[in-house]
Amino acid sequence: MKNRLFTVAKIAITLGLIAYVFSTVDRKAVAASLAAANPWLILLALAFYILAITINGVKWHVLLAALEVRVPFAAVLQYMFVGFFFNSILPANIGGDVMRGYGMARYTDRTAEAAVSVVVDRIVGLLAYMSAAAVTAIVVVRLMNHAELQWLFNLALLALAAIGAVLAVMLSRRLRLQIARLFRRGPLVRLAPMYDGVSAALDAYRFRYRALFYAFLLGLAGLMAANVVNWLLFEALGGGVPFVDVMLFNPLIALVLLVPISVGGHGVIQNAYPIFYGMLGVPEIQALAVSVLMSFIIIVGSLPGGLLWLRIRRAADDRE
Repeated sequence: MKNRLFTVAKIAITLGLIAYVFSTVDRKAVAASLAAANPWLILLALAFYILAITINGVKWHVLLAALEVRVPFAAVLQYMFVGFFFNSILPANIGGDVMRGYGMARYTDRTAEAAVSVVVDRIVGLLAYMSAAAVTAIVVVRLMNHAELQWLFNLALLALAAIGAVLAVMLSRRLRLQIARLFRRGPLVRLAPMYDGVSAALDAYRFRYRALFYAFLLGLAGLMAANVVNWLLFEALGGGVPFVDVMLFNPLIALVLLVPISVGGHGVIQNAYPIFYGMLGVPEIQALAVSVLMSFIIIVGSLPGGLLWLRIRRAADDRE
């Protein structure tokens, strides 16, 4: 009952956010903008979205290999699409991480390694996103004379420091040994074997700096593909938005979407685009129309993951 209430609440918040942002603009103007969009550029944006998913699949494959989890890339990509599908329908853009970790754990029968690889994959990806946002913010604030956006640089830098600290704590054997004491007594004793397995998997990454670095570079490549998706959607609706603006705002919007208040981030997206891009003079109608197209790209681009999940479940039922 509690889970159902949370789900209903998130659906209500999603619809409420969408209704609110559309109540503040000329809806006919938004509809006209969408009707006039270039379909070929939207199709190209969808292709780049699929490319971004594939690059993220390569990143995850690298991190799994660092744990000596040998999985065919086709299987990794399959579960990556599954993750993106559930991210599009679950809150906080992290529900898909749980599903792809669960799927990989069942596929490899190595639960701890699968879970750790997903967490590290997410953290390394966020490091790449915030690093790019901080560097771009320097360009926009200092070289393009937008001093009023200094706070965006501060935000990106703060997020980068926080995410880096989390990764450092995870890779610190000394800190993990201290935490392990909590699992040696009391109600957490039952979870001690699970914690030990996760800790051992994390320990393997302490000496896999090359793999972590390659994953970071792949995170940057995936971000660049996602930036192209957003830029193409702006171009489809008339253009006029410099690519550097997209490079600044796209990773920051991705950070905002981690807040678990709506389904798949929809609704939050529609409010975030006009707010962020409006800071650099992008018309509200255009930014909102792009956010609608972005939700469309996310849903359509992740649909193969839903079909793959149904096939996986059907195969599992047949084996049972």
